[in-house]
Amino acid sequence: MSRRLAEAFAPGSVAAQVAAADWRAATRVAGELLVASGRTTPAYTEDIIQMLEELGPYQVIAPGIALLHARPSEAVLTTGLSLAVLEKPVEFGSKANDPVRLVFGLAAQHHDSHIEVLAETANKLSSPRFVNSLLTIHSESDFQRLLSDS
Repeated sequence: MSRRLAEAFAPGSVAAQVAAADWRAATRVAGELLVASGRTTPAYTEDIIQMLEELGPYQVIAPGIALLHARPSEAVLTTGLSLAVLEKPVEFGSKANDPVRLVFGLAAQHHDSHIEVLAETANKLSSPRFVNSLLTIHSESDFQRLLSDS
């Protein structure tokens, strides 16, 4: 595993077995993790919700996986990722990829500051074994172990 990907997930950026009633609640959890880990301000979470409302569920990138983000802005303090593993899946409105249990938050300070981390994340998520392992984590330390073992 690359150090860059491990660093993208700051302490406080991962929560497992999270309850969320709908896509908005799931989005707020991923956004709150970005805030808690010092990556963004709460305004960034509202920007993500606004983008989803305006553009639809294009951020549901694969079956069961959402990669939520908004445009770089002053609400982004530093580039990074969050992950909320939902207890029960929620619908985002994606015919091809709903329901979602893995909700990643992506904060990018600049338009190109996240490209390498995003590529490494996509590489990890292309492994069904890795994705299935994510679904079984119960803590942030489980997640860190999974990253270091893969």
